[in-house]
Amino acid sequence: MQEYRITTEELVKWCQIPVEELASHPDSKLELCLYDNKKDTFEAIGNDMADEVAANNAAMKPTKWVLCSGPNEQYNTFLRRVHEEHISLKNVWIFQMDEALDWQGRHNPVLPIPGSCEGRMNKIFFDKIDSELTIPVEQRFFCHTDKMDLIDETIDSMGGLDTVYAGVGYKGLVGNNETPLNPYQRITLEEYANSKTRIVAVNPDTIIAYSERSYGGMYDMCNPMMVTLGFKSLLNTKRAVYMMTTGSWKNTVLRVAMFSEPTLEYPVTLFPAYVPKVVCYADKSTADHPLAHDSRNIVNPYSVPGLFKDSGEWQPK
Repeated sequence: MQEYRITTEELVKWCQIPVEELASHPDSKLELCLYDNKKDTFEAIGNDMADEVAANNAAMKPTKWVLCSGPNEQYNTFLRRVHEEHISLKNVWIFQMDEALDWQGRHNPVLPIPGSCEGRMNKIFFDKIDSELTIPVEQRFFCHTDKMDLIDETIDSMGGLDTVYAGVGYKGLVGNNETPLNPYQRITLEEYANSKTRIVAVNPDTIIAYSERSYGGMYDMCNPMMVTLGFKSLLNTKRAVYMMTTGSWKNTVLRVAMFSEPTLEYPVTLFPAYVPKVVCYADKSTADHPLAHDSRNIVNPYSVPGLFKDSGEWQPK
């Protein structure tokens, strides 16, 4: 079902690279921007956003973005600069990354809660913009089940996007484009790269990860279904910006995103193959990896060729 599969040897090799060598590594498929902490990382992303709008305004061009309701700390810096510098957002077009659904595939009420991406974006972003600077309502596109084709058609008619600002999941999801797990569906990499905005069931491992991280393991609180932008629209962009700041949750996927060939095992790997410029903003604790310090963290070192000398003695690194 899946063309390219990452080997254990490759994963170990990537994860053993010292964090100090990542940003300048010759094999990286993206530009890595490293910061000392999470606060500085999101401040840099917010400044990136403000600079992009200001430059497009000066060139009298629209700004076309995909945004997400989480992570969202970057919006604080962006909105501060918008108001301090009176950066007009009248020619900005926003396409929301995804939207939560209940178990019957129906939308939740539009409220500022995790179960409503639209409600959260209104509270943390749209409602905070001064009226004389704000994005026109008709230029805000949310993932509604009855308007899925409208988003893809609008992005295509506008000649694609400028930037996709994306959080990245533990196993490389972007939006809710996850690894296809159904053994009775044959989905190729090319087909996935052309996937449209659609309704998806959330993979069980994603529900487990989110429930542990946010709800003390109470998986009942997690959204079982989502509407997500597909890769057909997400890859139709000049630039993709990954945002990774959740520490050990993202140690491995960051390195996969940097070094792997495109694979459905980690959908985030599709971007470097299709998008002209891919940038990852991360803090150092997220970019670091336990295996970069001591290979004895590997539970079964015998499964990884190269960790032993000919004598059978363990080579930690």
